[in-house]
Amino acid sequence: MQLRVITPLVLALVGSVAFADDWTQFRGPNRLGLSTEKGLLKAWPKKGPNLAWTFKNAGLGFSSVVVSKGVVFTNGTDMNFKDEYLIALSEDKGIELWRTKIGPLFTFKDNTWGDGPRGTPTVDGNLVYALGGQGELVCVDASKKGGEVVWRKNLVTDFGGMMMSKWGYSESPLVDGDLLICTPGGAKGTLLALDKTKGVEKWRTKDWTHSAPYSSPVVAEINGKRQYIQIGYINDVDGAVLAGVDATNGKTLWTTSITKGAAYSISPTPIVKGNQVYVSTEDGCQLYEVKAGGKVDEKYPSGKPTKNIKNSYGGIVLIGDVLYGHSRPGIWNAQDFKTGKALDWNMRNKLKGNSGALIAADGMIYVFTDDGEVGLIDADPSKFEIAGSFRIVKSQIPANLATSNDSQTWAHPAIANGRLYIRDHELIYAYLIK
Repeated sequence: MQLRVITPLVLALVGSVAFADDWTQFRGPNRLGLSTEKGLLKAWPKKGPNLAWTFKNAGLGFSSVVVSKGVVFTNGTDMNFKDEYLIALSEDKGIELWRTKIGPLFTFKDNTWGDGPRGTPTVDGNLVYALGGQGELVCVDASKKGGEVVWRKNLVTDFGGMMMSKWGYSESPLVDGDLLICTPGGAKGTLLALDKTKGVEKWRTKDWTHSAPYSSPVVAEINGKRQYIQIGYINDVDGAVLAGVDATNGKTLWTTSITKGAAYSISPTPIVKGNQVYVSTEDGCQLYEVKAGGKVDEKYPSGKPTKNIKNSYGGIVLIGDVLYGHSRPGIWNAQDFKTGKALDWNMRNKLKGNSGALIAADGMIYVFTDDGEVGLIDADPSKFEIAGSFRIVKSQIPANLATSNDSQTWAHPAIANGRLYIRDHELIYAYLIK
Protein backbone atom coordinates (compact mmCIF):
# COMPACT_ATOMS: atom_id res chain seq x y z
CA MET A 1 0.00 0.00 0.00
CA GLN A 2 1.36 3.43 -0.97
CA LEU A 3 1.26 6.05 1.77
CA ARG A 4 0.50 9.65 0.90
CA VAL A 5 2.58 12.21 2.72
CA ILE A 6 0.70 15.41 3.55
CA THR A 7 3.18 18.24 3.76
CA PRO A 8 2.68 21.48 5.71
CA LEU A 9 2.32 23.27 2.36
CA VAL A 10 -0.57 20.97 1.39
CA LEU A 11 -2.21 21.55 4.76
CA ALA A 12 -1.83 25.29 4.30
CA LEU A 13 -3.45 25.09 0.88
CA VAL A 14 -6.33 22.99 2.22
CA GLY A 15 -6.87 25.52 4.99
CA SER A 16 -6.82 28.43 2.58
CA VAL A 17 -9.49 26.80 0.44
CA ALA A 18 -11.68 25.81 3.38
CA PHE A 19 -11.69 29.30 4.83
CA ALA A 20 -11.31 31.35 1.65
CA ASP A 21 -14.71 32.97 2.12
CA ASP A 22 -14.68 33.74 5.83
CA TRP A 23 -16.69 36.73 7.09
CA THR A 24 -14.46 38.22 9.78
CA GLN A 25 -16.09 41.56 10.58
CA PHE A 26 -19.38 43.42 10.52
CA ARG A 27 -20.77 43.58 6.94
CA GLY A 28 -17.99 41.31 5.71
CA PRO A 29 -14.94 42.21 3.60
CA ASN A 30 -14.25 45.98 3.68
CA ARG A 31 -17.54 46.48 5.61
CA LEU A 32 -19.46 46.86 2.36
CA GLY A 33 -22.01 44.13 2.94
CA LEU A 34 -20.70 42.33 -0.16
CA SER A 35 -19.52 38.74 -0.20
CA THR A 36 -17.04 37.64 -2.87
CA GLU A 37 -18.41 34.08 -3.01
CA LYS A 38 -19.50 32.57 -6.32
CA GLY A 39 -21.65 29.63 -7.31
CA LEU A 40 -24.44 30.45 -4.85
CA LEU A 41 -28.07 29.49 -5.44
CA LYS A 42 -29.98 31.82 -7.77
CA ALA A 43 -33.34 30.58 -6.50
CA TRP A 44 -34.64 28.86 -3.37
CA PRO A 45 -37.15 26.07 -2.87
CA LYS A 46 -40.53 27.12 -1.54
CA LYS A 47 -39.51 26.45 2.06
CA GLY A 48 -36.13 28.09 1.62
CA PRO A 49 -32.61 26.62 1.41
CA ASN A 50 -31.66 23.58 3.47
CA LEU A 51 -30.93 24.23 7.13
CA ALA A 52 -27.48 23.06 8.25
CA TRP A 53 -28.02 23.70 11.96
CA THR A 54 -29.74 25.83 14.60
CA PHE A 55 -28.17 27.16 17.80
CA LYS A 56 -30.70 28.06 20.52
CA ASN A 57 -28.68 29.56 23.37
CA ALA A 58 -27.30 32.90 22.17
CA GLY A 59 -29.55 34.79 24.59
CA LEU A 60 -30.45 38.44 24.13
CA GLY A 61 -28.84 40.73 21.60
CA PHE A 62 -28.90 42.15 18.09
CA SER A 63 -25.30 41.25 17.21
CA SER A 64 -24.62 39.63 13.87
CA VAL A 65 -22.20 36.72 13.42
CA VAL A 66 -18.68 36.52 12.03
CA VAL A 67 -16.89 33.40 10.79
CA SER A 68 -13.17 32.63 10.88
CA LYS A 69 -11.11 29.43 10.65
CA GLY A 70 -14.03 27.11 11.22
CA VAL A 71 -15.52 29.06 14.13
CA VAL A 72 -18.66 31.24 14.28
CA PHE A 73 -18.59 34.15 16.76
CA THR A 74 -21.33 36.41 18.06
CA ASN A 75 -22.15 38.53 21.10
CA GLY A 76 -25.03 37.39 23.28
CA THR A 77 -25.99 36.65 26.86
CA ASP A 78 -26.42 33.72 29.17
CA MET A 79 -29.96 32.39 29.28
CA ASN A 80 -30.43 33.93 32.72
CA PHE A 81 -30.00 37.32 30.99
CA LYS A 82 -27.52 38.66 33.56
CA ASP A 83 -24.29 39.10 31.59
CA GLU A 84 -23.08 39.58 28.01
CA TYR A 85 -20.74 37.07 26.39
CA LEU A 86 -18.61 36.49 23.33
CA ILE A 87 -19.85 33.11 22.10
CA ALA A 88 -17.90 30.69 19.88
CA LEU A 89 -19.59 27.90 17.86
CA SER A 90 -18.25 25.26 15.50
CA GLU A 91 -18.89 26.25 11.90
CA ASP A 92 -19.76 22.74 10.76
CA LYS A 93 -22.37 21.79 13.38
CA GLY A 94 -23.15 24.91 15.42
CA ILE A 95 -21.97 23.33 18.68
CA GLU A 96 -20.91 25.76 21.41
CA LEU A 97 -17.14 25.68 21.92
CA TRP A 98 -16.86 28.30 24.65
CA ARG A 99 -18.16 31.66 25.83
CA THR A 100 -16.20 34.48 27.47
CA LYS A 101 -17.80 37.19 29.57
CA ILE A 102 -17.83 40.68 28.08
CA GLY A 103 -19.58 42.50 30.92
CA PRO A 104 -22.93 43.09 32.62
CA LEU A 105 -26.15 43.02 30.59
CA PHE A 106 -27.03 46.23 28.80
CA THR A 107 -30.48 47.33 29.94
CA PHE A 108 -32.25 50.26 31.53
CA LYS A 109 -35.63 50.96 33.08
CA ASP A 110 -38.55 50.96 30.64
CA ASN A 111 -36.37 49.80 27.74
CA THR A 112 -38.89 48.79 25.08
CA TRP A 113 -36.43 48.11 22.28
CA GLY A 114 -34.47 45.16 23.58
CA ASP A 115 -31.68 44.37 26.03
CA GLY A 116 -28.30 42.85 25.32
CA PRO A 117 -25.29 43.59 23.09
CA ARG A 118 -25.65 45.43 19.78
CA GLY A 119 -22.22 45.35 18.14
CA THR A 120 -20.73 42.47 16.15
CA PRO A 121 -17.33 40.91 17.01
CA THR A 122 -14.26 41.49 14.83
CA VAL A 123 -11.70 38.73 14.16
CA ASP A 124 -8.03 39.34 13.41
CA GLY A 125 -5.99 36.14 13.29
CA ASN A 126 -6.45 34.43 16.65
CA LEU A 127 -7.71 37.60 18.34
CA VAL A 128 -11.40 38.44 18.61
CA TYR A 129 -12.67 41.86 19.71
CA ALA A 130 -16.11 42.32 21.26
CA LEU A 131 -17.88 45.46 22.49
CA GLY A 132 -20.78 45.25 24.94
CA GLY A 133 -23.74 47.60 25.19
CA GLN A 134 -22.28 49.32 28.27
CA GLY A 135 -18.97 50.02 26.56
CA GLU A 136 -17.05 47.02 27.85
CA LEU A 137 -14.40 46.18 25.23
CA VAL A 138 -12.55 42.85 25.36
CA CYS A 139 -9.80 41.24 23.31
CA VAL A 140 -9.95 37.43 23.41
CA ASP A 141 -7.43 34.88 22.15
CA ALA A 142 -9.58 32.28 20.38
CA SER A 143 -6.65 29.84 20.12
CA LYS A 144 -6.53 29.47 23.91
CA LYS A 145 -8.76 26.95 25.61
CA GLY A 146 -12.07 28.54 26.57
CA GLY A 147 -11.28 31.87 24.88
CA GLU A 148 -8.70 33.63 27.06
CA VAL A 149 -9.03 37.39 27.71
CA VAL A 150 -5.91 39.24 26.51
CA TRP A 151 -6.97 42.70 27.64
CA ARG A 152 -10.11 44.51 28.74
CA LYS A 153 -11.13 48.18 28.69
CA ASN A 154 -14.32 50.17 29.18
CA LEU A 155 -15.10 53.05 26.82
CA VAL A 156 -16.83 55.01 29.58
CA THR A 157 -14.76 54.42 32.72
CA ASP A 158 -11.35 54.13 31.03
CA PHE A 159 -11.77 56.70 28.25
CA GLY A 160 -14.53 59.06 29.38
CA GLY A 161 -16.80 57.98 26.56
CA MET A 162 -20.20 59.49 25.82
CA MET A 163 -22.87 57.65 23.82
CA MET A 164 -25.35 59.73 21.81
CA SER A 165 -28.32 58.26 23.66
CA LYS A 166 -29.38 55.78 26.31
CA TRP A 167 -29.66 52.94 23.77
CA GLY A 168 -26.13 51.73 24.32
CA TYR A 169 -22.89 51.24 22.40
CA SER A 170 -23.67 49.54 19.10
CA GLU A 171 -20.59 49.81 16.89
CA SER A 172 -18.39 46.95 15.74
CA PRO A 173 -14.67 47.61 16.39
CA LEU A 174 -12.40 48.05 13.37
CA VAL A 175 -8.95 46.44 13.05
CA ASP A 176 -6.49 48.20 10.75
CA GLY A 177 -2.88 47.07 10.80
CA ASP A 178 -1.65 47.27 14.39
CA LEU A 179 -4.58 49.41 15.50
CA LEU A 180 -8.02 48.74 16.92
CA ILE A 181 -10.33 51.66 16.09
CA CYS A 182 -13.41 52.35 18.19
CA THR A 183 -15.71 55.27 19.01
CA PRO A 184 -16.05 56.10 22.72
CA GLY A 185 -17.25 59.64 21.95
CA GLY A 186 -17.13 62.52 24.42
CA ALA A 187 -14.99 65.47 25.44
CA LYS A 188 -11.70 63.55 25.24
CA GLY A 189 -12.24 62.68 21.58
CA THR A 190 -14.81 60.97 19.41
CA LEU A 191 -12.53 58.35 17.84
CA LEU A 192 -9.89 56.27 19.62
CA ALA A 193 -7.01 54.10 18.37
CA LEU A 194 -5.64 51.34 20.61
CA ASP A 195 -2.72 48.99 20.19
CA LYS A 196 -4.66 45.89 19.14
CA THR A 197 -2.48 43.46 21.14
CA LYS A 198 -2.16 45.49 24.36
CA GLY A 199 -5.19 47.78 24.52
CA VAL A 200 -2.93 50.81 25.04
CA GLU A 201 -4.06 54.16 23.64
CA LYS A 202 -2.14 55.26 20.53
CA TRP A 203 -4.09 58.41 19.70
CA ARG A 204 -7.40 60.17 20.24
CA THR A 205 -9.24 62.77 18.13
CA LYS A 206 -8.80 65.66 20.55
CA ASP A 207 -9.97 68.09 17.86
CA TRP A 208 -13.20 66.13 17.33
CA THR A 209 -15.25 65.57 20.48
CA HIS A 210 -18.82 64.65 19.52
CA SER A 211 -20.78 61.80 21.10
CA ALA A 212 -20.60 58.26 19.73
CA PRO A 213 -23.25 57.15 17.19
CA TYR A 214 -24.60 53.66 16.54
CA SER A 215 -22.68 53.37 13.27
CA SER A 216 -19.31 51.64 12.81
CA PRO A 217 -16.16 53.25 11.37
CA VAL A 218 -14.65 52.28 8.02
CA VAL A 219 -11.14 52.75 6.61
CA ALA A 220 -10.51 54.37 3.24
CA GLU A 221 -7.89 56.19 1.19
CA ILE A 222 -9.18 59.57 0.02
CA ASN A 223 -6.99 61.99 -1.92
CA GLY A 224 -3.95 59.85 -1.13
CA LYS A 225 -4.54 59.93 2.63
CA ARG A 226 -5.45 56.82 4.63
CA GLN A 227 -8.26 57.73 7.00
CA TYR A 228 -11.12 56.50 9.15
CA ILE A 229 -14.65 57.60 8.29
CA GLN A 230 -17.15 57.87 11.13
CA ILE A 231 -20.12 59.91 12.31
CA GLY A 232 -20.39 62.02 15.47
CA TYR A 233 -23.52 63.23 17.23
CA ILE A 234 -23.68 66.86 18.41
CA ASN A 235 -27.11 67.43 19.97
CA ASP A 236 -30.81 67.41 19.12
CA VAL A 237 -30.57 70.85 17.51
CA ASP A 238 -27.34 70.65 15.50
CA GLY A 239 -27.70 66.96 14.64
CA ALA A 240 -24.65 65.02 13.46
CA VAL A 241 -21.50 65.34 11.38
CA LEU A 242 -19.48 63.05 9.12
CA ALA A 243 -15.70 63.14 9.55
CA GLY A 244 -12.46 61.79 8.12
CA VAL A 245 -9.62 61.14 10.58
CA ASP A 246 -5.93 60.71 9.71
CA ALA A 247 -5.05 57.05 10.33
CA THR A 248 -1.51 57.87 11.44
CA ASN A 249 -2.15 60.43 14.17
CA GLY A 250 -5.90 60.92 14.76
CA LYS A 251 -5.99 64.43 13.33
CA THR A 252 -9.38 65.36 11.89
CA LEU A 253 -8.94 65.96 8.16
CA TRP A 254 -12.47 67.14 7.32
CA THR A 255 -16.02 67.29 8.67
CA THR A 256 -19.43 68.04 7.20
CA SER A 257 -22.93 68.31 8.65
CA ILE A 258 -25.14 65.39 7.60
CA THR A 259 -28.39 66.08 9.43
CA LYS A 260 -30.05 68.67 11.65
CA GLY A 261 -32.45 68.16 14.51
CA ALA A 262 -32.95 64.92 16.43
CA ALA A 263 -30.59 62.52 14.65
CA TYR A 264 -31.40 59.44 16.66
CA SER A 265 -31.26 57.04 13.73
CA ILE A 266 -27.53 57.16 12.91
CA SER A 267 -26.89 53.47 12.36
CA PRO A 268 -25.89 52.66 8.75
CA THR A 269 -22.18 52.35 8.04
CA PRO A 270 -20.88 54.97 5.58
CA ILE A 271 -20.06 53.76 2.06
CA VAL A 272 -16.87 55.10 0.43
CA LYS A 273 -16.09 55.00 -3.29
CA GLY A 274 -13.03 56.89 -4.44
CA ASN A 275 -13.19 60.29 -2.77
CA GLN A 276 -16.97 60.15 -2.31
CA VAL A 277 -18.81 59.14 0.86
CA TYR A 278 -22.47 58.11 0.98
CA VAL A 279 -24.46 58.36 4.21
CA SER A 280 -28.07 57.59 5.01
CA THR A 281 -30.19 58.17 8.11
CA GLU A 282 -33.92 58.19 8.75
CA ASP A 283 -33.87 61.82 7.58
CA GLY A 284 -32.62 60.92 4.10
CA CYS A 285 -29.34 60.35 2.26
CA GLN A 286 -26.57 62.35 0.66
CA LEU A 287 -23.36 61.82 -1.29
CA TYR A 288 -20.35 63.92 -0.30
CA GLU A 289 -17.26 64.56 -2.37
CA VAL A 290 -14.11 65.22 -0.33
CA LYS A 291 -11.76 67.60 -2.11
CA ALA A 292 -8.05 68.06 -1.49
CA GLY A 293 -7.57 70.39 1.45
CA GLY A 294 -10.66 69.13 3.29
CA LYS A 295 -13.41 70.95 1.38
CA VAL A 296 -16.59 68.83 1.15
CA ASP A 297 -19.28 69.23 -1.53
CA GLU A 298 -22.78 67.77 -1.55
CA LYS A 299 -23.40 65.91 -4.81
CA TYR A 300 -27.16 65.41 -4.76
CA PRO A 301 -28.86 68.54 -6.06
CA SER A 302 -31.27 69.39 -3.24
CA GLY A 303 -28.61 70.67 -0.86
CA LYS A 304 -30.39 68.59 1.75
CA PRO A 305 -30.57 64.83 2.27
CA THR A 306 -32.68 63.38 -0.53
CA LYS A 307 -35.64 61.30 0.60
CA ASN A 308 -35.20 58.55 -1.99
CA ILE A 309 -33.63 56.32 0.64
CA LYS A 310 -34.26 56.97 4.32
CA ASN A 311 -32.37 54.11 5.87
CA SER A 312 -32.39 54.18 9.65
CA TYR A 313 -30.68 50.84 10.14
CA GLY A 314 -29.95 47.61 8.30
CA GLY A 315 -27.37 49.02 5.94
CA ILE A 316 -27.11 49.72 2.23
CA VAL A 317 -25.09 47.88 -0.41
CA LEU A 318 -23.47 49.42 -3.48
CA ILE A 319 -23.29 47.16 -6.57
CA GLY A 320 -21.69 48.94 -9.50
CA ASP A 321 -23.27 52.40 -9.42
CA VAL A 322 -26.54 51.30 -7.82
CA LEU A 323 -27.38 51.50 -4.13
CA TYR A 324 -29.90 49.09 -2.59
CA GLY A 325 -31.57 49.62 0.78
CA HIS A 326 -34.86 50.16 2.54
CA SER A 327 -36.97 53.08 3.67
CA ARG A 328 -39.68 52.65 6.24
CA PRO A 329 -42.37 51.48 6.09
CA GLY A 330 -41.69 48.32 4.13
CA ILE A 331 -40.21 49.92 1.01
CA TRP A 332 -37.12 48.49 -0.71
CA ASN A 333 -35.28 50.97 -2.90
CA ALA A 334 -32.65 51.18 -5.61
CA GLN A 335 -30.87 54.48 -6.15
CA ASP A 336 -28.36 55.84 -8.63
CA PHE A 337 -25.14 56.42 -6.68
CA LYS A 338 -23.96 59.36 -8.80
CA THR A 339 -27.21 61.35 -9.04
CA GLY A 340 -29.27 60.21 -6.07
CA LYS A 341 -32.17 59.51 -8.41
CA ALA A 342 -34.58 56.76 -7.35
CA LEU A 343 -34.73 53.87 -9.81
CA ASP A 344 -37.82 51.92 -10.76
CA TRP A 345 -37.15 49.13 -8.28
CA ASN A 346 -38.89 50.07 -5.06
CA MET A 347 -41.68 47.74 -4.05
CA ARG A 348 -43.82 48.27 -0.99
CA ASN A 349 -44.71 45.36 1.28
CA LYS A 350 -43.47 42.60 -1.03
CA LEU A 351 -41.63 41.26 1.99
CA LYS A 352 -43.39 41.44 5.34
CA GLY A 353 -41.87 43.95 7.75
CA ASN A 354 -41.35 47.68 8.20
CA SER A 355 -37.60 47.55 7.67
CA GLY A 356 -34.73 45.13 7.40
CA ALA A 357 -31.06 44.42 6.91
CA LEU A 358 -29.46 43.29 3.67
CA ILE A 359 -26.21 42.03 2.17
CA ALA A 360 -25.29 40.86 -1.34
CA ALA A 361 -23.36 38.07 -3.05
CA ASP A 362 -22.98 36.66 -6.55
CA GLY A 363 -25.49 39.01 -8.15
CA MET A 364 -28.18 38.44 -5.53
CA ILE A 365 -29.42 40.44 -2.56
CA TYR A 366 -30.22 38.78 0.77
CA VAL A 367 -32.84 40.55 2.86
CA PHE A 368 -33.77 39.87 6.48
CA THR A 369 -36.81 41.87 7.58
CA ASP A 370 -37.63 42.98 11.10
CA ASP A 371 -40.63 40.64 10.97
CA GLY A 372 -38.48 37.55 10.45
CA GLU A 373 -38.82 37.03 6.69
CA VAL A 374 -35.73 36.15 4.64
CA GLY A 375 -35.77 37.03 0.95
CA LEU A 376 -33.53 36.42 -2.06
CA ILE A 377 -33.76 39.20 -4.67
CA ASP A 378 -32.12 39.59 -8.06
CA ALA A 379 -29.74 42.57 -8.02
CA ASP A 380 -31.31 44.05 -11.14
CA PRO A 381 -32.22 47.75 -10.72
CA SER A 382 -34.82 47.54 -13.51
CA LYS A 383 -37.07 45.11 -11.65
CA PHE A 384 -37.83 43.81 -8.16
CA GLU A 385 -37.87 40.04 -8.52
CA ILE A 386 -38.02 37.73 -5.50
CA ALA A 387 -36.22 34.45 -6.18
CA GLY A 388 -37.27 32.85 -2.93
CA SER A 389 -38.38 33.67 0.60
CA PHE A 390 -39.14 31.97 3.89
CA ARG A 391 -39.87 32.84 7.50
CA ILE A 392 -37.77 31.84 10.46
CA VAL A 393 -39.15 30.55 13.74
CA LYS A 394 -38.70 33.66 15.81
CA SER A 395 -37.30 34.27 19.28
CA GLN A 396 -39.20 32.74 22.17
CA ILE A 397 -37.73 35.12 24.74
CA PRO A 398 -40.47 36.94 26.70
CA ALA A 399 -41.37 40.28 25.20
CA ASN A 400 -40.50 42.23 28.34
CA LEU A 401 -36.90 41.08 27.97
CA ALA A 402 -36.44 41.01 24.20
CA THR A 403 -38.59 43.94 23.10
CA SER A 404 -42.16 45.09 23.34
CA ASN A 405 -42.19 45.40 19.55
CA ASP A 406 -42.92 41.76 18.75
CA SER A 407 -39.24 40.79 19.11
CA GLN A 408 -38.16 42.63 15.98
CA THR A 409 -35.26 40.93 14.26
CA TRP A 410 -32.47 43.46 13.76
CA ALA A 411 -29.28 41.42 13.42
CA HIS A 412 -27.63 41.72 10.01
CA PRO A 413 -27.34 38.51 7.96
CA ALA A 414 -23.89 37.13 7.10
CA ILE A 415 -22.51 34.83 4.40
CA ALA A 416 -19.47 32.58 4.77
CA ASN A 417 -18.27 29.45 2.99
CA GLY A 418 -21.56 28.68 1.27
CA ARG A 419 -23.77 29.39 4.28
CA LEU A 420 -26.22 32.15 5.12
CA TYR A 421 -26.41 33.07 8.82
CA ILE A 422 -29.58 34.52 10.32
CA ARG A 423 -30.01 35.49 13.98
CA ASP A 424 -32.95 36.48 16.15
CA HIS A 425 -31.82 36.86 19.77
CA GLU A 426 -31.16 33.34 21.15
CA LEU A 427 -31.67 31.64 17.78
CA ILE A 428 -28.93 31.38 15.14
CA TYR A 429 -29.65 29.60 11.85
CA ALA A 430 -27.10 28.40 9.28
CA TYR A 431 -28.56 27.74 5.79
CA LEU A 432 -26.83 25.97 2.89
CA ILE A 433 -26.93 28.35 -0.10
CA LYS A 434 -24.29 26.80 -2.36
